[in-house]
Amino acid sequence: MSSLVKGFAVIAIAFGLGAPANAQGVLMQRNVSLDLALEIANAARAACREAGYDTSVAVVDRSGQTVVIMRSDTASPQTAEMARRKAYTARMWRRTSADWATRTREDPVAYPQRDLADVIALSGGVPIMVGDETIGGIGSAGSNQPQDDACAQAGVDAVAAQLQ
Repeated sequence: MSSLVKGFAVIAIAFGLGAPANAQGVLMQRNVSLDLALEIANAARAACREAGYDTSVAVVDRSGQTVVIMRSDTASPQTAEMARRKAYTARMWRRTSADWATRTREDPVAYPQRDLADVIALSGGVPIMVGDETIGGIGSAGSNQPQDDACAQAGVDAVAAQLQ
């Protein structure tokens, strides 16, 4: 065998042994598109408006990045940031922000999670799920806690058929 062929064989073996057995090439992941985020946000904002509240709504994707943020004309400025953080919290913990707030309230191990950047222990955040996979989150802020929850859930419910 020539030294060139032996060299290629050694390189091929080295690369083969260095790669983990379960390594994947390209990952295919579901995510929230801009059009889907707009549909969710508009439905949530409409639900709050129908209940008599001018609120802010935010939708984040699977990585927690903001896709859409809307603030109603008369909503106070801080509600936009609160909505974003509620959406982020729901996405990152794969549960409603209300559930997460309750879980971390008294647990001495979980309570420090409240100090992480961008999370917020308030109701109004709902994960966006396809089966058991969390692909994003929505947050609503500017009404009361139960209404923020209902508005965010209305946004997800509006696109339930697309999340199959």
